[in-house]
Amino acid sequence: MVVLSIILLVLFVLVSLFLIFLVSIQSEDNTGLGGIFGGSSDTAFGGRSNRVVNKITAYTIAAFIILAVAVAFVNKSSDSSVLSSLKDSAVSTAPATPVDSTSTTTTEN
Repeated sequence: MVVLSIILLVLFVLVSLFLIFLVSIQSEDNTGLGGIFGGSSDTAFGGRSNRVVNKITAYTIAAFIILAVAVAFVNKSSDSSVLSSLKDSAVSTAPATPVDSTSTTTTEN
């Protein structure tokens, strides 16, 4: 499970970075980074690039959501209750009962 968790987390980070890139190159009224590559033109990567980039972004968002759920499912703890885990940790860190120092035991020979 640890290997699967690491693989899913790496994929999640890569998809997240790719999604950031895709959103940043989309231009809305020449205000995106897409204007850098194509000058003042609306078509930075060709005439149909807006539709292609929108489709790729939609697929990347779907992959992002699926990977987020998968990472959460794989990394969930076996104890689903937060309160019970807090109670267990409080019991394990509770101090031991103090020894009564006023009572002394003497033995007679």
